[in-house]
Amino acid sequence: MRILVLSFYYQPDLCAGSFRATSLIEQLKKHDDVEIQIVTTMPNRYASFSASANTFEQFDNVTINRIDLPSHKSGMLDQIKSFTRFYIEAVKLTKDKEYDLIFATSSRLFTAFLGARLARKKKLPLYLDIRDIFVDTIKDVLNPKISFFAKPILSLIESYTFKTATHINLVSRGFESYFVHKYKQAKYTWFTNGIDDEFLGLESKLKQNTTDKQMILYAGNIGESQGLHTILPSLAKELDAGFEINVIGDGGRKPALINSLENINNVNLFPPMQRNKLPEQYMNADILFLHLNDFPAFEKVLPSKIFEYAATGKPILAGVSGYAAKFITDEVRNAEVFNPSDANGALLALRKLSLKNTDRSEFIKQYTRVNIMKNMAESIIKSNI
Repeated sequence: MRILVLSFYYQPDLCAGSFRATSLIEQLKKHDDVEIQIVTTMPNRYASFSASANTFEQFDNVTINRIDLPSHKSGMLDQIKSFTRFYIEAVKLTKDKEYDLIFATSSRLFTAFLGARLARKKKLPLYLDIRDIFVDTIKDVLNPKISFFAKPILSLIESYTFKTATHINLVSRGFESYFVHKYKQAKYTWFTNGIDDEFLGLESKLKQNTTDKQMILYAGNIGESQGLHTILPSLAKELDAGFEINVIGDGGRKPALINSLENINNVNLFPPMQRNKLPEQYMNADILFLHLNDFPAFEKVLPSKIFEYAATGKPILAGVSGYAAKFITDEVRNAEVFNPSDANGALLALRKLSLKNTDRSEFIKQYTRVNIMKNMAESIIKSNI
């Protein structure tokens, strides 16, 4: 069975899409009767983080083609240029190749659209792995004037894309109402995000930080979706002197966050780091912080960060709503939820946390990424039978 895998991000890039795609390939390649061609990009998630990778790799039954993108940041125009390059080069790379199935994992719709275009051209089944609802999100994150003109066009692209799919996997149950009734021709599964090997076994490790202050840690993207600039300044001002906040990461809204923290001394910003160094940072923290901006579209999502945070056993303070809030409340012990951008609510939630490690062994057992991706790999192979 020959599978074309389309993923805008792949190892060694630093983002949820890369971690997910990489883990899935590790499971798919174990099937001897499968040949996999991955079309992805050179590491590009952050302008401030670079990692070396080859444009072409081949090992066992896996071939990787990485497309070199123009230098960019996180602006909309830069993203359009990057996706356009990815689209054009991916079409060239796959033009004369034969496959049995096309798999595309996508958060911003366009990798899924590329998969749909290739699937229709080659008359192949299409398996989509959907990590976000792009059309539902743009009305909240884009300028209203741009959104007014862009949404009808993007809605047509979305309809074309999802009507092409024979199988759609949704990483969040919160997406179900949006997709299932609109695109009834596809079979649906819900293989969620999960806990990677780097974060297994951490709950038994003790904090190494010996400072007197209690440290609240956020590690991840700093974009409009996370909205850290809407919560951290007001939260930091209200915290007791015994607390400080560390932020590790980068993104399009980091300048806004820096500006909002002027004259605030208890928030420290650090650049992105290799993922294998994050567990040590987590274990040196007292509380792990998660936040999504106060947009209706984000009521459907389930952030991948929840899983690796939960695996540490550390207390979790989460500014989320909708499905993510329900999931954390139902599934994660010693985790408190507050409404996004609500500093007073964050303080009340903080006071409810027990500042000690919590046994979450049942959660870890259920959401270990290897097990989830093993089942997903089997689902992909069976989808073409």
